[in-house]
Amino acid sequence: MSRAPAPPRPALLLLAYLAFVSLGLPDGLLGVGWPSIRRDLGVPTEAVGVVLTAGTVAYLTSSVLAGFTLARLGVGWLLAGSTLLAGVALTGYASTPALAVMVGFALVLGLGSGAIDAGLNAYAAGAFGPRHMNWMHAFFGLGVAIGPLIMTAVLGAGLSWRWGYAVVAAAQLALATAFALTVRLWRAGPPAGATLPPDPIAPQVVPGGPAEAAPAARRSSIGATLRLPAVWLSGAAFAVYVAIEVSTGLWAFLLLTEGRGLAAAVAGLCVSGYWGSLFVGRVVQGVVAERLGSARVLRGSLLGMAAGAVLVALPAPGWVTVAGLLVVGFAAAPVFPLLTLTTAERVGRDHADRTIGLQIGAAGLGAALVPAAVGVLLARVSVAALGPTLVVLAVALIALHAAGDRRARPAS
Repeated sequence: MSRAPAPPRPALLLLAYLAFVSLGLPDGLLGVGWPSIRRDLGVPTEAVGVVLTAGTVAYLTSSVLAGFTLARLGVGWLLAGSTLLAGVALTGYASTPALAVMVGFALVLGLGSGAIDAGLNAYAAGAFGPRHMNWMHAFFGLGVAIGPLIMTAVLGAGLSWRWGYAVVAAAQLALATAFALTVRLWRAGPPAGATLPPDPIAPQVVPGGPAEAAPAARRSSIGATLRLPAVWLSGAAFAVYVAIEVSTGLWAFLLLTEGRGLAAAVAGLCVSGYWGSLFVGRVVQGVVAERLGSARVLRGSLLGMAAGAVLVALPAPGWVTVAGLLVVGFAAAPVFPLLTLTTAERVGRDHADRTIGLQIGAAGLGAALVPAAVGVLLARVSVAALGPTLVVLAVALIALHAAGDRRARPAS
């Protein structure tokens, strides 16, 4: 009878939480700081798109590559180096003399952030349970919320926007130092006494049998990973999930004001409630997933997202739409963490690191392309098209997850 997995090391768990807070901080800084930045640099408002595009391209590239290089570098050095890159980039933001320089540092920041995201998710998928995986992602939302507060406090004190980036850069550099000092702990893997679940894809080794020497030879090639249908189905599922999450938050205000007749102040609070439900959902459902199991919570969450999308799509009073938004947010909360956590169950442990890198990259691509396409649809059809679009995406996500599970099962 196997023992229950031991809890993760507190030091590594704390660093993982802080790293996800740090991932969210720069996103929150830019929105509040951009009016001051553009005046200081003498650029138009729309120039922020160049900064965001550069960061997104670098993030996508880095997150995919991180999954393929993690085994060679080790997660400790990958996190230390990537966090150092992020710290250097934010220092560059704080001292930039022109937009072109800022765009260059946006590329560096994207490279660092993508590697941190993919590297930590890959490590956590093997070392953390459902509760900590959900809470880790909840801390990303906390970072996004803290970022605007830092920049608001800096500007409110009469200081330059550059000080906001300097504060966060200092925090990133301190975190990079902490990662470098704990490289051996990350390399050591799960604590003593921990037991990992058997790889559901790989054949089980029988002591003394012909497969006993397999672990040394089982290190799969990159081509073998890319040939797995479950890898691409997982990537598509991540892209669709993030498309739902971002599209809902981006266009809900427009639907509530122009489509449901809510006042702007009320609609703004409702959109905040949607993002808040994501944070609360990850905290609450992280505990629930440990008790009921990741697979059961994940299936229920996917169905809950579809149910919430149906409420948003109904031509009903505004409160029904708001209820739908809250349902979508709360149900969606554990999907990203649990899909990451169960990656090895779909593709096998030897392919998990690479697949997680691809999944993070696909998620970034979904966040960049689909919400923009939804905006074009709403402009050409009607704001009321948001609800039906979310329903279609939610059903597609359910289908992709089911197909990925089926393709993951070895042939009998």
